[in-house]
Amino acid sequence: MSVTVDAEQGPGGISLPGALARGTAAGLAGALVMTAAQAAEMRMTGRKPSMVPAKVGMKLLPVRPRRRRERERLNWAVHFGHGLAMGSVRGAMGAAGARGPLGGAAYFAALWGGDVVLYQALGIAGPPWRWSASELATDVGHKAIYAATTSLVYEALDSR
Repeated sequence: MSVTVDAEQGPGGISLPGALARGTAAGLAGALVMTAAQAAEMRMTGRKPSMVPAKVGMKLLPVRPRRRRERERLNWAVHFGHGLAMGSVRGAMGAAGARGPLGGAAYFAALWGGDVVLYQALGIAGPPWRWSASELATDVGHKAIYAATTSLVYEALDSR
């Protein structure tokens, strides 16, 4: 089997700029669905909102919010910024040919693994085998919702 790739298109049959744009839109959809799932889970469990996105933002950006409201705004900005950025990664993977359930699983692995490495590198969290079962289930569950939604929306947009 040979693969012919047009100079304007990747092996997935779509131009990289088009794939990145579709991925970014899909990432927004994924972030919105994950946020709704998080809100529902927090209502059921009584868990407080995670401030991990704000912690990441304070480590990577030259911002030091002093008030709770400012930290909450930074938290939302990093949360959705991460969703958009990682959506573009899904687009790049789609342009490279990552499709269907296997493409979605590879995307989840890249997303979750990248976040774990980032949190450890920034000193925000230890390795996942030291997390409580509840922390691990919550993180994996919400990232799985994001990755599945982003992949499904990306492929729906890519099939048009």
